[in-house]
Amino acid sequence: MIIWLNGTHGAGKTTTSRLLQPLVPRSRIFDAEKVGEVLMDIEPALPETGNFQHWPPWRPLVAETARRVLDYVGGTLIIPMTVLTEQYWQEITADLQRHEITVHHFVLHADETTLRRRIDDDADMGPSTFRHDHVRPYVAAAHSWLHEQATVIDTTAKPAAAVAREIAERLPQPGSAEA
Repeated sequence: MIIWLNGTHGAGKTTTSRLLQPLVPRSRIFDAEKVGEVLMDIEPALPETGNFQHWPPWRPLVAETARRVLDYVGGTLIIPMTVLTEQYWQEITADLQRHEITVHHFVLHADETTLRRRIDDDADMGPSTFRHDHVRPYVAAAHSWLHEQATVIDTTAKPAAAVAREIAERLPQPGSAEA
């Protein structure tokens, strides 16, 4: 099983994933961004796209890596990763479904003002133009497809620990038909 935490920068995906992992037995966090970093290290570089998700190999490599890790260790993968392009989301989930991997898709949502404040106040990363540039595409995706295809959890005024507990409570119990 995969728990995919989607949403844009500042929504709380990374923090929530770290708090969720101890609440979900036999779970591990898989940072799919690392797959993009591997592709960015290819020499000479792949064609410039501005975002590694636009490289066609990224999507199947994420799905295949997740599948292989689950085949190896079992349990659950928690993937905190922004995917705002519906076609990319469909490609990844179709690959996972072909291998009978259940994906529980959660979007961590916060209003635009809150997202921008969190990006500016991030003590680890500091203010980031790159992260700010993804807020408007998130809003567009939220209004067009993203919120329709996921369980949306508003993180605007909710602490990450409460968000993690809510996600854990919404997961099917072991042995149920949905697990």
